[in-house]
Amino acid sequence: MKSKTLTSLAVLTAFGLGLAGSASAETLRLLTWGGYAPDEVVAMFEKETGHKVEVTLSNNEEMIAKLRATGGRGFDLAQPSQDRIAGPQAEFGIYKPMDLSKIDSSQFIASMLEATKANTTVDGEVYGVPHVWGTSGLVVNTAMAGSVMDYTDLCNADVAGKVTYRLKRPTLIGFAFSMGLDPFAAYGDEAAYQAIIDQVQAKLIDCKANVKTYWGGGDELMNLMRSGETVASMAWDTGGWKLNADNADITFVAPASGALGWIDTFVLPAKGKADQAAYDWINFVMQPEIAGMITDVAGNFTASKGADEHVSADLKARYQASFPPADVDNIKWYPPVPAGLEALEGAALDRVKAAN
Repeated sequence: MKSKTLTSLAVLTAFGLGLAGSASAETLRLLTWGGYAPDEVVAMFEKETGHKVEVTLSNNEEMIAKLRATGGRGFDLAQPSQDRIAGPQAEFGIYKPMDLSKIDSSQFIASMLEATKANTTVDGEVYGVPHVWGTSGLVVNTAMAGSVMDYTDLCNADVAGKVTYRLKRPTLIGFAFSMGLDPFAAYGDEAAYQAIIDQVQAKLIDCKANVKTYWGGGDELMNLMRSGETVASMAWDTGGWKLNADNADITFVAPASGALGWIDTFVLPAKGKADQAAYDWINFVMQPEIAGMITDVAGNFTASKGADEHVSADLKARYQASFPPADVDNIKWYPPVPAGLEALEGAALDRVKAAN
């Protein structure tokens, strides 16, 4: 299967990109996360385009710190999460706008591309496009908790005492959407946001009797679900799929009100020197077969349309069962958090924890 894949990739890249002869070779200095630029993919890109790639692994905090310290120098393409773009750009000017005419938008899942463009727009300019994404939602033992289809279903009587979730902001956000509220729409109005948080706080206090424990780490969650101590939880998609590999009854369920999604993006640092190589890399890795290779290494899916057809058979089956196209389009993508809101959330969570 690998040889067939590589042959088809060679045809795709030669036909679809034609990059090697279209521009002079450059060195692409890529600031990214582990798994997002696998050695095999880098080698294929270098062979196709003539560009060279220098990969520096990092995380959100380090990316922003590096680019802020240099005014956007030292790298040609970076991959911060979408909620780390508008704020740092407005404050520090560390990115340059995207030239969307140089990106093959047909390769992207449209809803993800539009959401990322909206969340990374500053003064009318788009600064980011999506790459790797993931969600939090529900991990459910479907044989024992079939009624749990949305966040507030964790409060159902038939799962009393067998539920777990974290006392963290995703729980507040998820419950709000499940209650018919839109917390993201209230981000610009602190009073309106507080009113939403107050309602969710009351719901979580009422729901405390259903909670076996508030999990604090991934291993704890996995053990609770594997042992049967809990039968429904809020957790990440990859955790649900990992549990599904051990027990077919346990899987990730996209909530009816929408999974909560994060996206790691592509952005151009303000003083990057190899923009063409950066655009070539974006178009190369967003090809479905290349994107599938990245998913198999990174574990998370990409915004490449159709890439789920090119991942390992087990992961493909789990993803497609959890995320029919309508559920992908229903994901609620985290926008940048305005100053002060996390303090409101923290106070509400403290009150939930302290309540009898």
